Amino acid sequence: MFLKKTKTNMEVEIAEQAKIIPYILMKYIDPQSGDIKLNLPQDIKKIVFVASGSSYHCARFAVDLVEMISGIESRAIYSSEFLLKNLIPHDEKTLYIFITQSGETSDTLKSVQRVKQETNLPTLCITNVVNSSIWKSCDYQVACYAGEETGIAATKSFTSQMLCLILISLKLIENTGLNTIEYKKSLFHLGVIVEKALSKRAEIKKFASYLARENTVIITADGISYSLAKEAALKIKETSYKNISAAILGEFMHGHVAVLNNKATLMYISVNKISERSVSNINKIKADYNPAVVIIGPSDERLKPNYHINIECENEVQQLFANVVLLQLIALETALKLKRNVDSPKGLHKVVVEKI
Repeated sequence: MFLKKTKTNMEVEIAEQAKIIPYILMKYIDPQSGDIKLNLPQDIKKIVFVASGSSYHCARFAVDLVEMISGIESRAIYSSEFLLKNLIPHDEKTLYIFITQSGETSDTLKSVQRVKQETNLPTLCITNVVNSSIWKSCDYQVACYAGEETGIAATKSFTSQMLCLILISLKLIENTGLNTIEYKKSLFHLGVIVEKALSKRAEIKKFASYLARENTVIITADGISYSLAKEAALKIKETSYKNISAAILGEFMHGHVAVLNNKATLMYISVNKISERSVSNINKIKADYNPAVVIIGPSDERLKPNYHINIECENEVQQLFANVVLLQLIALETALKLKRNVDSPKGLHKVVVEKI
């Protein structure tokens, strides 16, 4: 069993996701009515997400998710950049959502204060720590119930935030009277999906042995998967100290692709059928530069990847969670292969570690 072999906090916390996700669903979905038990403002026409680090990657994920599910216009801004803006979004019927694991991230807290000072718009926080500074500062609160996270690299807090953002998106639909039953049904299979991803650990260890030797790695994606590419690059940087970058595949073709003149690995993250354009781009890269190609998620028969790791899923939402856990394991195993201290990387510190 996965848990019996764990040696680090990061391993334990990756494994805990299989139980945390069902717990969050139990807390926020009424077992009788199926209604989502979240208090949100009514008649929202626009959402602005503000966050830093892994929480920003959740925000970036949420932009595509909210627009896909609810059709509400959204944007994500780094907390540090938000503070430097001459003018912040102030349109009527805009909801500000601030995401921070600790609830004490300084630039995110200052961003809340700026919104309060310059607008009368509603604010909502997603945090792992009830009664934290940001919890007390915002008008609406959502606890992500990840529990104590001691590993420096965010793992279970990331997927918990993802799930809370999905529930918020579905609640916004419920507020308009639209049906969300099918979406919610698929969420109750996420615990099993995570278990399936954890069972891929032996396969991932073999791939990590290869990745640990590589110096140039580009993680690419399209659409909603781009946030996962950014998160995967951050996880590997934090734990392995490798200089790995993330890019939207189409944009990568505009000049950035020249980096593949070095010996390199190109990783592509997919959540559903890979588009014709992306298949064409990956095959062109293979023909022109011959990097090792890795596909995380569903592949395509027209592609011939050197490595392919996937969990079969019912829909895009399940695939997103499967891919996140696979990428977390890749970061973990690569770092362990390099004999890094994944729980305490050099120069990095957890802002707050506290049980909620």
